[in-house]
Amino acid sequence: MRTSLFLAVALAVGAGAVTFDSAQAQTAREVRKQAEASLTLTGVIDIGREGQVEGFRLDKRDKVGEGVAALVESTVGQWRFEPVKVDGTAVPASTAVRLRLLADNMSEESMQVRVADANFGPANASKGASTDEVKGLRLTRPEYPQRAWAMRGQGMVLLLVKVARDGTVADVVAEQTNLTSVGPARTMDLLRKTLADASVRTAKGWTFTPPTTGKYKDSEFWTVRVPVHYDIDNRDERYGRWSAYIPGPRQKAPWITGEDAQATGTDLLPAGGVYMVGTQDGPRLLTPLG
Repeated sequence: MRTSLFLAVALAVGAGAVTFDSAQAQTAREVRKQAEASLTLTGVIDIGREGQVEGFRLDKRDKVGEGVAALVESTVGQWRFEPVKVDGTAVPASTAVRLRLLADNMSEESMQVRVADANFGPANASKGASTDEVKGLRLTRPEYPQRAWAMRGQGMVLLLVKVARDGTVADVVAEQTNLTSVGPARTMDLLRKTLADASVRTAKGWTFTPPTTGKYKDSEFWTVRVPVHYDIDNRDERYGRWSAYIPGPRQKAPWITGEDAQATGTDLLPAGGVYMVGTQDGPRLLTPLG
């Protein structure tokens, strides 16, 4: 299912552009053409017993353009979920949602917008006690690499962390590094590697609190996702504003994570959190995205 809208608005992206010399200008222009504009919005969805959307509340609607807000509300209103069940019985549910909108076919007068991805929180706060899941104990924030800072390079590194029984890190991999800065392909590759290396290096020293209750407490190990954001600007002030979005290639973990192949919205996880992989907390969306 694809829902799109042509909006008569100007789109400003690449404010944090990576610097480059004139010899690389053509390459930079080619990369910029490939970059999409991204907008992340949040809200709450009410789900009926049959999986239909009965209501949707978009956060900070006044900060979002009317055309975009109407598009999102129309799109979400048509979604269908797998019914949420409690003890085998379908029940009404509510879930927090993070949405990624992407814009392409851009010109000076219009752009084509679609809801491309979504990440859902637990339905009806039905998560188990905090001791059922891996929690962060000592997660030192990686320092902003000087090379990346000098380039004014910004982005997000999504880490997959293998947590051992004693809460230490048995292994870690940078699953994906997405950038919000546009530049030559070679420079962007260097920026991705710089941010990923800094994140992995720091994560190796992290410690976690393993689950002591619930069905996962006796697992041989646990896998968690931890998003690490590198922002020069204040991210909270950018809600409702478009920015460049250049997703990096995905790398699989060298160990088995047990994740559902249909998992979506993994790079929409909020900063500052630890998210267990292989657990299905949020409702399952049946409507195809994008």
